[in-house]
Amino acid sequence: MPPDAEEIDYAALARELRGWATELGFDAVGITDTDLGEHPAHLQRWLDAGHAGTMDWMARHADLRAAPERLEPWTVRVISARMNYRPPADDPLATLADPTRAYVSRYALGRDYHRILRPRLARLAERIEAAGGGRFRAFTDSAPVLEKALAEKAGLGWIGKNTLLLSRDAGSWFFLGEIYTDLPLPLDEVEPSEHCGRCTACLDVCPTRAFVGPRQLDASRCIAYLTIEHRGAIPEALREPMGNRIFGCDDCQLVCPWNKFSQVTREEDFHPRHELEAADLRDLFRWSATDFDERTRGSAIRRTGYEGWLRNIAVALGNAPPDHDTLSLLEQRRAELSEAGALSDLVAEHVDWAITRQRAGLPGG
Repeated sequence: MPPDAEEIDYAALARELRGWATELGFDAVGITDTDLGEHPAHLQRWLDAGHAGTMDWMARHADLRAAPERLEPWTVRVISARMNYRPPADDPLATLADPTRAYVSRYALGRDYHRILRPRLARLAERIEAAGGGRFRAFTDSAPVLEKALAEKAGLGWIGKNTLLLSRDAGSWFFLGEIYTDLPLPLDEVEPSEHCGRCTACLDVCPTRAFVGPRQLDASRCIAYLTIEHRGAIPEALREPMGNRIFGCDDCQLVCPWNKFSQVTREEDFHPRHELEAADLRDLFRWSATDFDERTRGSAIRRTGYEGWLRNIAVALGNAPPDHDTLSLLEQRRAELSEAGALSDLVAEHVDWAITRQRAGLPGG
């Protein structure tokens, strides 16, 4: 049984939990309270501007995001944890530069991070509970939590101009997770600071011009939103700028100077699966629904669904260099899906767009 509350040395417990976190694969941990300062107001301005696109749940639970104690009334502290995911021996820029290859956001190449971080956070909470009692709830992008705001306040970095959390010693290629607790653990003393300076590389590189200003992202124009969260047709004006990005986008991370300090993950489950780090677009477009189901099992890519997968790849093939084999594949798959009764209006629209683009680029087109 844990000791009585008056017997607990919370400072010693905080030191111990950092060691346990390291053992569990986390690369950094910070402790903060529940006061999020100006962040809730920033969230509301973002919602009011319509920058959430069709992500209605962002507004639906805005009040819970704004104050952790509204989600769990007993919360007095938040333990924020960071885990690196950058894969080894990877050349994302080479993949991005090859229009015949599919670019998948690096966070999604391996096992779904929800399946890794959340159980580890739960195990960390169990160890803390065994030593100090208390109540806990663990999150990994799984509830209305302002995780970047909490991580910033816990000293794990600062929110950069690309709206991502940046760290001076780890860049931004990492996942975040949180544990809410009622234990009065000592707070990490953090001096507010940001280190983006005059750099605007992330804002300038965005293919769809989704940034309306520093730390202001219009998600409805963001490729990550369009290829993952958005369920409808991709606006035609944004299709060509998507290039070969079929699931997410890393451009604003790839150009960030702080990512020269990013670290390769220690977690093998985040290593690429099915050679998706540089797969051929045409090979992926040939996947059946069964192939998609089998090869995305345990992967974050499954979130887009098979229909979204075909939609996204069709756009990328429309952006690929004109080629008779590519055109033939688009026409063949359209016929196959139609014959099988599996060609939705959404997929048909994007395949037809790609066919038109391919035909126009070929001699006599």
